[in-house]
Amino acid sequence: MPDFTPVDAALRRRIASEELVGVSYAVLRGGASVARNCIGWADREAQVPLREDHLFRAFSNTKLVTSCAALRLVEQGRIGLDDPVAEYIPALGALRALRPGATALDDTEPLREPVRLRHLLTHTAGFTYAFLQPNAPIAKASMAAGVADPALTLAQMMEALAGLPLLFQPGADWNYSVATDVMGRVIEVVAGETLDRHFQRHVFEPLGMHDTFFFVPPDKQGRLARMYIGDLRDPGKRGLRRADHLPSPGAYLQPAPRLNAGGGLVTSLDDFGRLLAVLAGGGAPLLRPQTLPLVFGNQLPPGMWIGFPHEPRTIGRGHSYAGSVTVERSDADPSSRPGDLQWGGLAGTKWWIWPAKKVCVALMTQRYMGSDLPFWPEFKALVRAALEEEEGRE
Repeated sequence: MPDFTPVDAALRRRIASEELVGVSYAVLRGGASVARNCIGWADREAQVPLREDHLFRAFSNTKLVTSCAALRLVEQGRIGLDDPVAEYIPALGALRALRPGATALDDTEPLREPVRLRHLLTHTAGFTYAFLQPNAPIAKASMAAGVADPALTLAQMMEALAGLPLLFQPGADWNYSVATDVMGRVIEVVAGETLDRHFQRHVFEPLGMHDTFFFVPPDKQGRLARMYIGDLRDPGKRGLRRADHLPSPGAYLQPAPRLNAGGGLVTSLDDFGRLLAVLAGGGAPLLRPQTLPLVFGNQLPPGMWIGFPHEPRTIGRGHSYAGSVTVERSDADPSSRPGDLQWGGLAGTKWWIWPAKKVCVALMTQRYMGSDLPFWPEFKALVRAALEEEEGRE
């Protein structure tokens, strides 16, 4: 078996330095467990150690579930990747895009092509996330329109989005956004049922994911790991404090109108590992093998890389219809290799599939705005090294 002692030692250092409070991980190969561990605390103040049955706010790990549900509908011929989104959400039929260099939100132009479903799944539609650039005019307009308001249903969210311009022409660039929420509404329209019901019937039940939901049932709420936050201006600064009120008081504990398709699920280490193992192992019973190239293959045009506001593009990282795929090795992301598929959530939950080795990795932690901290590339590099070292001994 691989030696994961360096992996665990690195995570303990991250906890000792107060980068994280607690972290659990699972490494699976060919569907079988290679390593798993829980280190640190679920509730530091009450001295509750992290356990495998603890629950985590998955934030953008949710997108993988939504993408898989959408690709299932593609397989069934119920939607097409080139379908205009307005076929399913008429409210989005009159969208316009900001002109290049526009300084006002009314400086727009007609769309040269409609927003299509493939644009939603690859984040090339031109939508945005207000929280990523809160001082930008488009973000302020989004907040004023209530786009992120949990009191709005997905259908009502689409009405709010309809009054805002796109940042660019569909397909012209990459920008992380609420596009997955739009895809969630498409799923509701096509399936004729709410997103939570659709996920339960077609993803969670078939895969045995009994601890994944938008709202934690009362009898399981005691298993929800506590949320922590550090210094947002200096993330490396020591000191974490409780932040259970984030992203909003009572979030995930009681039903709300918004079923957040881009970031609203709570899950467990075991549940998310099940989903990853299915994808790494051929797709069944969730997806057909013929669909997996859409999951693992880059769908961005040559030279288009992912990137976030006020940061350089991550050279070598593209995007499939399910997550970010490494196209070529790069100094911008040295811990990744071509073929890697990965993503993460705003509170530090992470996932990674190494398809050539049928390896998948889930990591769970709860540090608000902690997704970009250095624990993840270090962890990934050490996991890969442990697996390759074992391979070299055989």
